[in-house]
Amino acid sequence: MNTTTFTAELPRRLTRGPRRPRLVDAEFLKLRKRRGLVLSALALTVVPMIIAYTVLLILHAVDAAKHGPAGGLENFSGSMDLLSQLSVVAAILVGSTLGAGDLGSGVFRELVVTGRSRLALFTARVPAGLGLVLSFVGAGFAVTATASTVFAGSSEVPGASMLVSSAAWLGLVTGLALVLALGVSSALGSRGTTIGILLGWQLIAAPVLLEIGWLGSFREGLLGAATERLEPAALFEGGTTVPMSLAAAALVVVAWTVVPLALGAWRTYTRDA
Repeated sequence: MNTTTFTAELPRRLTRGPRRPRLVDAEFLKLRKRRGLVLSALALTVVPMIIAYTVLLILHAVDAAKHGPAGGLENFSGSMDLLSQLSVVAAILVGSTLGAGDLGSGVFRELVVTGRSRLALFTARVPAGLGLVLSFVGAGFAVTATASTVFAGSSEVPGASMLVSSAAWLGLVTGLALVLALGVSSALGSRGTTIGILLGWQLIAAPVLLEIGWLGSFREGLLGAATERLEPAALFEGGTTVPMSLAAAALVVVAWTVVPLALGAWRTYTRDA
């Protein structure tokens, strides 16, 4: 190779885009190889949206006088309510697998013996988990956003700002559920126990606590109160269950992000291999 060839290829090599760290790629690959987990995430996010709008289209085609258009703002709001809950479940499944999967399969000891930093191993799981679960959640949102617009007919359609804010809120809710599951499963070391605890908390205990008025300001510390405060105002009817300021909601979100991650990182660092 002469000097001219080298100088011609050098800029090409230097202009390559940044690559993800190898640990992140490794964690993402481990998740992708779990076919049951991938299919579960798909079945919880994309498939329900396809089924829901297919049914709405059929009902409208059969009896247009009784059943309105399949799209529109009202159906978008209803599908977002369902998608947000199912996305939380999918995130819990992925996060619990990330935090306790290596322990359950006996791989954690082998990773530690290689001399890799435990904190680096834990940190790499966050972007890997978000990359997987948000891809499915994003696809599910794309289905409902497209269907609610294309099949709206004469009904009111969600505007661009509405769609953007709804997508951001859905990503926030999903990411918080993933971080919570990752931290708890890393601390407990059990995937099944974490899934059971968090599903019971997210779907049953937390909503009940939000409705108990005599708990007063204690409810402001619940994650559900903060995410409800941050949701787009036009997405769901009615006011928030727990009145709180935007700053307080942001502080609660930060706390529910930092504490589980710190707990999971500490347990990963101190756990016996």
